[in-house]
Amino acid sequence: MRIYPANGGSVRFMTPPASRLPSVAAPTAGLNYERLYEYRFRDVDQASRQAVWREIARYVHARMDAPQRVLDPAAGRGEFITAVPAAERWGVDLVRQGDLEAAGVSMIIGDIRDAELPQAYFDGVFLSNFLEHLPSQDAVADVLGKLRDAMTPGGRIAVMGPNFRYCAGEYFDCADHTVILTHVSLAEHLYAAGFSLTSLAPRFLPYSFRGLLPPSPRLTSTYLRSPALWRVLGKQFLAIARK
Repeated sequence: MRIYPANGGSVRFMTPPASRLPSVAAPTAGLNYERLYEYRFRDVDQASRQAVWREIARYVHARMDAPQRVLDPAAGRGEFITAVPAAERWGVDLVRQGDLEAAGVSMIIGDIRDAELPQAYFDGVFLSNFLEHLPSQDAVADVLGKLRDAMTPGGRIAVMGPNFRYCAGEYFDCADHTVILTHVSLAEHLYAAGFSLTSLAPRFLPYSFRGLLPPSPRLTSTYLRSPALWRVLGKQFLAIARK
């Protein structure tokens, strides 16, 4: 999840990452994630979500200097990893949420914290709407450290997620949000894990994919190339860092 966002807010015109069916790091006793996400995304059209994610995937991939071996550690239904234009694509998720292998994705089913990843292999990692689901700040640090170990020197990691500073009133409307992160605390986490921050947008995508207008790849493409709109509508950060 990754997508996990925040899905209770309102968006003017596009489908942000919050539209992805979230992945979770580890089940919490008593919380039925299957039913939770079934309820949260009950009104979401998967085809429209995928069309919008194609635009987001291409944009982020270019911002990461077009890596060719890309890992999505919280792949969910695969909206990002099936759309990213990389030669080799890997995904990890706690549960199988579709046949991503049919789209050419190498899948690992399991908790990213326990998954066996090749060392110094990936030149790109994309982490979306996932860290806020982890049980503690130490768990965030552990995941970032593990991902760094799996990356090649000079590889890029892109991290996207709800920025508590700009969506505090909605942040805990999601029953599975546990860790508070802002763009400032995320930058500290990345540096502590051994990354060098190359760019940081405190406001990037809107908090939620639900809006007044239907999701549109064209509107999404326009939005992604209009930073002035980010400063008005953005409630999720986007950080890119280098190993």
